Amino acid sequence: MKNEEEKQIILDIIREHSEGPSSLVQVLTLIQEEHGYLPMNVQQLVAQEMKIPFSRVFEVTSFYSRFTTEQKGKYEISVCLGTACYVKGAQGILDEIKRRLNIEENQTTEDGLFSLVASRCIGACALAPAMIINKNVFGLLTKQKLTEVLAMYTESNAEV
Repeated sequence: MKNEEEKQIILDIIREHSEGPSSLVQVLTLIQEEHGYLPMNVQQLVAQEMKIPFSRVFEVTSFYSRFTTEQKGKYEISVCLGTACYVKGAQGILDEIKRRLNIEENQTTEDGLFSLVASRCIGACALAPAMIINKNVFGLLTKQKLTEVLAMYTESNAEV
């Protein structure tokens, strides 16, 4: 949490949606939607306010892949490594993104613009190899098309 205002928003979510330990996943989901991620200090606050052990909160945030403890970039790139995409060259696309952005999987660029993850399947097999940037799907990727797509996000830094 960066400030008291963020803390108050998190406390409001906990108070409004906490119905005991069984509501932990729901509370964490709502906080992550609002805050963007679940750093340790937020997890500690949740544990304290919900009166459950911190170890339980940490266990849930580290078990479910939908939760993240690291701040994500403005644009999250998710490269599909499902069978169809992999066969059509997705690993090469992923490697090229890593090289161009100078990050590894599950990292964020220093400028906070991009985060990179590998997905098992994004459901766009007909567009293989494919990736998603936030909610936008890009398919039939080549290194040239990758250049064009990344330029859309870097040059103008506009909402696409």
